[in-house]
Amino acid sequence: MKKQVSLFILQLLMLIVAVSAQTKKPNILFIAIDDLKPELGAYGNKMVKTPNIDRLAKMSTVFMNNYCQQAVCGPTRASIMTGMRPDYTKIWDLKTQMRDMNPDIVTLPQYLITQGYNAIGGGKIYHPSSAIKKIDPISWNMPYMEPVASDYANGLGAPANRQYQKPENKALFVVKKERETRDNDDEEPTSIKGPSSECIDVPDNAYEDGVLALLAKEQLIKMAKDTKPYFMAVGFHKPHLPFVAPKKYWDLYNREDMQLAAFREHANNAPEIAYHKSGELRNYIDIPAFATFNQPGNHVYLKEEKQKELIHGYMAAVSYTDAQIGILLNTLDSLGTLNNTIIVLWGDHGWHLGDHDLWEKHTNLENATRAPLIIAAPGLKPGKSTSLSEHVDVFPTICALAGVPVPSQLMGKSLQPVMQNNKAAVKDFSMSQYPRKLSKEEMKKFGTESNKMMGYSMRTDRYRYTIWMNDFTSADPFSDKKIYAQELYDYSKDPLEKENVFADKNYAKVAQEMHEKMVTFFASQVKK
Repeated sequence: MKKQVSLFILQLLMLIVAVSAQTKKPNILFIAIDDLKPELGAYGNKMVKTPNIDRLAKMSTVFMNNYCQQAVCGPTRASIMTGMRPDYTKIWDLKTQMRDMNPDIVTLPQYLITQGYNAIGGGKIYHPSSAIKKIDPISWNMPYMEPVASDYANGLGAPANRQYQKPENKALFVVKKERETRDNDDEEPTSIKGPSSECIDVPDNAYEDGVLALLAKEQLIKMAKDTKPYFMAVGFHKPHLPFVAPKKYWDLYNREDMQLAAFREHANNAPEIAYHKSGELRNYIDIPAFATFNQPGNHVYLKEEKQKELIHGYMAAVSYTDAQIGILLNTLDSLGTLNNTIIVLWGDHGWHLGDHDLWEKHTNLENATRAPLIIAAPGLKPGKSTSLSEHVDVFPTICALAGVPVPSQLMGKSLQPVMQNNKAAVKDFSMSQYPRKLSKEEMKKFGTESNKMMGYSMRTDRYRYTIWMNDFTSADPFSDKKIYAQELYDYSKDPLEKENVFADKNYAKVAQEMHEKMVTFFASQVKK
């Protein structure tokens, strides 16, 4: 009898363990990459060397047509972390704090903590000036991973300005120079920095991202012993300017092989407000010698040799970050949890590498708004989807994949159906937006007392329609009188955005349909 009771208890314990194993929520690794455009092996680029991201892609759904909410760090990161659009978060720049605008807004990790998760972050997840203490402490219930000087390789210490290790570049910051300050405008230089690139023979952990990868590795090993599921967010800084990376990553490429952008002019019939003067790039001390600023309109006209250097540097920085992602994947693999972890890799927006004579982001054009999104989830087959998706979809998608309720207030949609069937679609357009300011002359010409402009851009599978509105956000009632300019691009015939066809009579029906769809979208936002 005692043997039967003991056997029964043993079977019961085994059943409890089995049920517990089945019901435990999956761990989540959330990888943010600053300024990463979808020029990766997984997206068809055969030149850039990203073996680790490609490895992740082979076990994931790769969203080929994913778009950010606004092509600049602060707003787009606020949107992906809250599942809300910029007109709700009221973050349209790099200086407004998210919780000043919405004190009670709930972030993804903050919500997951209520669902039984531990949440830990490291590196750049929010834009520092958009979050309390640069990290939004309420989003995490574990100590934030921050590199300290002793973490850097070979006694080099922390990089100067968090970027540079080359001695002559470090020397630029030994004496604190008075920085040039201007109105905080993304299109105008706000400070004087060092050079736009750095190539030096140092280990990966001579720079911040290399240190961060090792800190994250250590933490992953520790958390593997915990029975509680975790959400770990790791935010890599590169390939954001300046393009600094150890020499071995520069050596992966031949500068003569660098291809300049195929189209380096403004689109025909496009409004000037669609473009900028690459102010972020102009912050760097080596750029003025290679640029021409005295031409009319929003142009920078970089010399070709500098263009090739920047493209080379961007690719080197991408490969450097890819190597750090390899550390994370290898750690999960060694722990036996690689195939049982939800892994989300995203770039906060795209990046102009000379197309339209543009550098950096800060537009509503394709190369600024299209951003990589790669998601692996246990039990789901890998594949590629051309269905439209947005950053606001990431929050509800993670909830659905983790088996926790999806908060009702979120503005995005779960992409789980697309992951289950790569031919499925959950939406027929994606939305991006970008603010601009009118000059006094432009204000007078348009007949307005407000210099505030907002461009809203609707991307369907074939078209992009952008409407520039004066003194308007989608929280306001729509009025035709506030329309400043409109754009329409047909990607089936014009993938490089060479021609704004909004006023072309052959596109009159399409233009009207897209306009009506945009107005309907605005009306849906007013109700929020």
